[in-house]
Amino acid sequence: MSPVQLPAEYEPPVPVEELTVRSADGVRLHVEVHGQPGAPTVVLAHGWTCSIAFWAPVIRQLADRYRVVAYDQRGHGHSEAPPSRVRYSTRALAEDLSAVLARTLPEGERAVLAGHSMGGMTIMAAGGRPEVAERIAAAVLISTGPGELVAELTVLPPVVRARGLRRFLHRQLLRSRMPLGPVSPVSRAALRYATMGPASPDGQVEAMARIVHACPTAVRANWAAVLDRLDIHAGLARLAAPTAVVVGTGDRLTPPVHSHRIVAELQDPQGLLLLPGVGHMSPLERPVEIATEIHRMASAYLAVASSTVPAAVTAVVPASADERTAVA
Repeated sequence: MSPVQLPAEYEPPVPVEELTVRSADGVRLHVEVHGQPGAPTVVLAHGWTCSIAFWAPVIRQLADRYRVVAYDQRGHGHSEAPPSRVRYSTRALAEDLSAVLARTLPEGERAVLAGHSMGGMTIMAAGGRPEVAERIAAAVLISTGPGELVAELTVLPPVVRARGLRRFLHRQLLRSRMPLGPVSPVSRAALRYATMGPASPDGQVEAMARIVHACPTAVRANWAAVLDRLDIHAGLARLAAPTAVVVGTGDRLTPPVHSHRIVAELQDPQGLLLLPGVGHMSPLERPVEIATEIHRMASAYLAVASSTVPAAVTAVVPASADERTAVA
């Protein structure tokens, strides 16, 4: 079967600038700057097994009015893979974010930080770092969790009922070192089921599959070990910036229970946005709604030229002050 043709919105946009940033331990990080030079800055941190390319549809929604900084997490995309397992940690995630902010934000400037999955965990892990706190105007945590990831996974079908067995099998799935190989109909179907909503069109699924398959096996497994033992509740409790939370109701990897816990532990929660029927890959599945939420926070906490939502970003309405549901 020939590969599915990618719609243009999923093709990575051409950056206006590319940078190499060294983290505290010397690992080289690939950073791209998109959008409008001199405009308020939004920083995007992607999740496990993804890359800057994952943000392509969201970058296109934001680039007409923001300076959009996106970077490849260590080992992903064009960033350097650490030579040792000990350099895969939540501390490393926080230090990488700190290095990117220090390099890309002028002195005294703040940005809105948006993190998906492991990118959201990055922001939470950095919550207690003064050098990060002084550069965050607001944050958006998307499809993420602060801990207990294996315990809450819902990838396996309900027929596997024994809690201990489910946890064991989920852990084996998470930490698998099986090479993914080329994208195939089988892998597309498996990834659609595990990570996306059932209504996701073929182009979205193909874009997601190509990105995930590009992640090196060792990098995927080393980060999985970190996620398996994740506990960043302390960092989350120290995250003082105004923070919005987004999750798809069909997320099997970080189900909505995590988002409710995050909101309960935040110092300054700015609402929970629920995306009906959406899976874990919400920035690919519903980029307009994700961009709208980032724009909402930027309009409130950055000096944006106009607080009017762009015509292309109008698909979210508030359901209440604390919890909102996106229009289907």
